[in-house]
Amino acid sequence: MRAVVFHGIGDIRLDEVDDPKIKDPDDAIVGLTASAICGTDLHMIRGTLPGMKKGTILGHEGVGIIEEIGKNIRNLSEGDRVVIPSTIACGNCSYCRAGYYAQCDHANPNGPGTAFFGGPKESGSFDGLQAEKARVPFANVGLVKLPADVSDDEAILLSDIVPTAYMAAENAQIKPGNTVAIFGLGPVGQFCIACAQLQRAGRIIAIDTIPSRLEMARSQGAEVVDFNSEDPIEIIKELTDGIGADRVIDAVGVDANRPHKGPASKQSKSKYEREKKEVAPETNAKDGNWEPGDAPSIGLEWSVKAVAKAGTISIIGVYGDKNSFPIGEAMNKNLTVTMGNCNHRRYIPQLLELVRGNVLVPSRVLTQVEPMASAIDAYKSFDKREAGWIKVKLEPEQKEAAA
Repeated sequence: MRAVVFHGIGDIRLDEVDDPKIKDPDDAIVGLTASAICGTDLHMIRGTLPGMKKGTILGHEGVGIIEEIGKNIRNLSEGDRVVIPSTIACGNCSYCRAGYYAQCDHANPNGPGTAFFGGPKESGSFDGLQAEKARVPFANVGLVKLPADVSDDEAILLSDIVPTAYMAAENAQIKPGNTVAIFGLGPVGQFCIACAQLQRAGRIIAIDTIPSRLEMARSQGAEVVDFNSEDPIEIIKELTDGIGADRVIDAVGVDANRPHKGPASKQSKSKYEREKKEVAPETNAKDGNWEPGDAPSIGLEWSVKAVAKAGTISIIGVYGDKNSFPIGEAMNKNLTVTMGNCNHRRYIPQLLELVRGNVLVPSRVLTQVEPMASAIDAYKSFDKREAGWIKVKLEPEQKEAAA
């Protein structure tokens, strides 16, 4: 089969690889009808999320048809259409039973960290979902059956970004009427807007610099701020009578970029240059691709400055262990800070019902649909943040043939 394979930082290829096979009695083999490209994939290719093993298939979002099941699978059948949660969990340990699937005790063979598809060694080195087929461990828990009235275009976004955004809004502890600031308007940030609205936020201030992202946020009713035109902290303070936002969501993560023009561009360039080298000591940028963000901690800093005293910050952007956080400033403001990897399996069933009821329409952020044969070119356009490239769905070859 063909799959997108990690060969090194700045080096991904569309390769012919062996079909996956059942290894354990709780496994299933899924023939994928849809996958997607995520910003987390870019962290690994840019070198800001280290530890990737050469030969790992990338991707952690998938929808497909079950082709084979292990002997211990009692709740699914061959031919079932399913969505695959990005994180892998056993469903039986105390953490899974409490809904903390990202903290499963048994899924990760390489330690206590979150297990997910297509990630680095510390996440288990599981082959990912940007392929024609995939092996899914703990399939009785790790696969969610899809109703016929939910299309692949909707379902693929339930694999990761919609649950992630929903958890971010939940962790922000939004109360009716709250003013919420959201830093980063990629796919997760866009759905943070929608999920904050579900929590009955009074106002939403959305910060980014890419015009297509700002326009999509504006179309949802958010008040947008371009950080290359205005100082986002000053604007948030102006819009809130000097108080700041009640709740802030950091949907940026480690590959954040600093302002390069406008009033906010005066911030310390040298500090961020040092931090970039610490976060990504090995890089392989070429032809405008795979360049790490030039201000890894600016999303964290802005979040602390933008939030009101005694407010709450929800961090859902991906960070490594080299990022700095202004803990003293946060403490002096009596802030509550929540964070964590998404417990996808906890949220997908309820989100499916919101999609079926047209309360959430995930496909509205799906801006590109590309065949698997074009995956590398799609990655490059997505990595460069080209105009209009917000979320990319990949369709494996078998779906192309059936179309």
